[in-house]
Amino acid sequence: MERPLPAQAGPGSWLGSAQWVFFALLFVFLAVVLAVTVRRWVLVQRGGAVECYLRTPGGRGRRGSWRIGFGRYGTENLGWFPIFSLRPRPTVFLSRRGLVVVGRRVPSGEDTEHLPADVTVVRIGWAAEDGSEPRDAVYEIAMSESALTGFLSWLESMPPGTQWEA
Repeated sequence: MERPLPAQAGPGSWLGSAQWVFFALLFVFLAVVLAVTVRRWVLVQRGGAVECYLRTPGGRGRRGSWRIGFGRYGTENLGWFPIFSLRPRPTVFLSRRGLVVVGRRVPSGEDTEHLPADVTVVRIGWAAEDGSEPRDAVYEIAMSESALTGFLSWLESMPPGTQWEA
């Protein structure tokens, strides 16, 4: 009397298929991690990038919560790149024209859950057409003291040859 052989883990069996799916998902995961790491390395190596956190006060969902990223200084704006993204372009542009600091504070309350203890929160907005100061902040940026010094310096300076239209 012949006994049937047990199912083996070959390419046609369920276990073999599960292994291929696992290895395919592992490959995709490692490829995404590698792409995010290379993107971050490229952003930092180009220079002018600082680690900072960004949020929209009173915003809903993701925009209202602190998100970590890199701010890259440009001639006319600060581009903000989320740290965990594959997008090669900034998701937020902060135009230097009319940008003013509305306030400055230390993290408090729920901020301490999402931010490191050694950062300062800067509230920023844009001056109105008549030149008056904004009442409410459009964004809040949290960064270290050294990064904040660079941000304020960038905000107050203007590269030679730059002509702002009035």
